Amino acid sequence: MKASDVRSMTQDELTDELVKLKKEQFNLRFQRATGQLENTARVRQIRRDIARIKTISAQKAAGAQA
Repeated sequence: MKASDVRSMTQDELTDELVKLKKEQFNLRFQRATGQLENTARVRQIRRDIARIKTISAQKAAGAQA
């Protein structure tokens, strides 16, 4: 997911996407613990996507208050 894609989303879409990514991260953690995780790079990608969404969401919230 690119930052430009995230910036074009509304606040509600960002929240929905964040929830979806958190669920996927949870599932990946379980797969890792049970030894079933095949794509280990996906864990890092999800973690960074979550951070990207949180950052841009905070920037939009700060911009709305100003």
